Amino acid sequence: SSLASDSVVFQTTTSSQSRSNKQPDKQPNNQTNNQLTMTKEQLQLSLYASQLKNVAGIAKGTSDPFAIVTLLANEPNETPRVLGKTEVIKNSLSPNWTTAFLFDYELGKETHVNVQVIDEVRKTSDKPMGSAVFEIGDVLGSPGSVKAKKFKKGGILYARVQKAAPKSAGKLALRLRGIKLKNVEGMFNKSDPFFEARRTYDGPGGGSWTPVYRSQHVKNNLNPKWGPATIDVNTLCDGDLDRRLQVSIWDHEGDGKHDSMGAFETTVNELLKAAGSGTFTPKKGSKSSGTIAVDECKITGADTSTSETVIVNSAAADPSIPVMPVAQFGNMNLGGGAATPPRKPTFVDYISGNCELNMCVAIDFTGSNGDPRKPGTLHHFSQSGQMNGYEKAIVGVGNILAKYDTDQRFPVYGFGAKYDGVVRHCFQVGQEKEVHGVKGILDAYRGVFKTPLTMSGPTVFAEVIPFAAAQAKSRLQTHPLSYTILLLLTDGAVTDVQATKQALASIADAPLSIVIVGIGNADFSAMVSDIYTM
Repeated sequence: SSLASDSVVFQTTTSSQSRSNKQPDKQPNNQTNNQLTMTKEQLQLSLYASQLKNVAGIAKGTSDPFAIVTLLANEPNETPRVLGKTEVIKNSLSPNWTTAFLFDYELGKETHVNVQVIDEVRKTSDKPMGSAVFEIGDVLGSPGSVKAKKFKKGGILYARVQKAAPKSAGKLALRLRGIKLKNVEGMFNKSDPFFEARRTYDGPGGGSWTPVYRSQHVKNNLNPKWGPATIDVNTLCDGDLDRRLQVSIWDHEGDGKHDSMGAFETTVNELLKAAGSGTFTPKKGSKSSGTIAVDECKITGADTSTSETVIVNSAAADPSIPVMPVAQFGNMNLGGGAATPPRKPTFVDYISGNCELNMCVAIDFTGSNGDPRKPGTLHHFSQSGQMNGYEKAIVGVGNILAKYDTDQRFPVYGFGAKYDGVVRHCFQVGQEKEVHGVKGILDAYRGVFKTPLTMSGPTVFAEVIPFAAAQAKSRLQTHPLSYTILLLLTDGAVTDVQATKQALASIADAPLSIVIVGIGNADFSAMVSDIYTM
């Protein structure tokens, strides 16, 4: 679970000649097959919008928006699946829906969801307000795992993705009652109170209070008894019963512009302790605005099996960074058997824990790639627009990794070429130290052949790997949860295995992973064997 250096090897081919029935060589004895497996994780999607266009019509008030979420098909044999729809928010052009949607996600496989926002019309057909498609990897890679899309008709839709809890923390059964709430309706009317249970999210942009439950309003009553509320505990507080929450009281208004009647902060544990006799004092500003009594509060249906903790360990990258618990459920093991070992964290655990991923690319310019002016060689640029193996790898692997790089700035290095008669095993590709986006990587790669470069050799990784590791360590000084992935593209086995082994050993404490992609039809089994040996 440590953020330490490791490597994975893939191979891509450039012609049908490589599609043989030859079986790959068996791994040497006592070596583990380090096959990269992609596991599914369950994620949770929540939605909110702002400044939507009112489509209700002239003299018909304000739209009542709800959203329908559909998981789109990724394979020819798949069909789209409707995940469900949100509640209707009356008279609002900036709805904050409390309904959340669960779905499975697999790293490396594009997952698209379509969100349609619709104005509910009772007596005639509903009216569309806008729609947007979100790719879940893009959302996860955005700051705070929140992505915004603009509607053509006007307005912005926001999608937030977080990891679903590994097991159920149960349902919170809650009944609240207001006592002598302060009237905000005016002298001749009484307020119509309702309450919201609100939480915050970790990461950039997640510090504001977001509603996850909204009660029905009680008309003309300053001593309201709200109906029973059932709230998923994981949705409310990620299963952390001591996480700070907010209960806000509002005066319902028909135009959707509800007036605040006050709020108070609490936790699930505090609500549980207050059940039956405890009270809270909501405040508006510094003034109290009545009393909230907790008539009932209990948790039902919780999975009470042995506690499970996810640990993201940054100590391998920087010993000064403490171990960071991402999520913890259940109670401590108090005997009667050994405690369950910590669950190995997943990719989404790291992203949710504010790990900042960075990608850099290293490209092989050794002479064994062939003369790029001749068709069929590995660096040849086809006039028909067909991509060569290096371009395919940059696009295919780069597009997956780039989703999680928040600034979309990528250093590109080259190795194995001569400049001014000197073989360089690590040099800058492109005019800038960092290029923007995968297109920028492609442009820098294609432009390098317009420089006075002479393809040479041998194939040496022992300079570019330590350089990438040094950059990763340097970035760690200003971004303590930074982690770098080096995408290394090569056409053949490394020349000096011992030097590469020493290079890998020297950067074992760096926050760096290396993805090596073999280009072309060469036999890469020796490289795979060497990597396992290293």
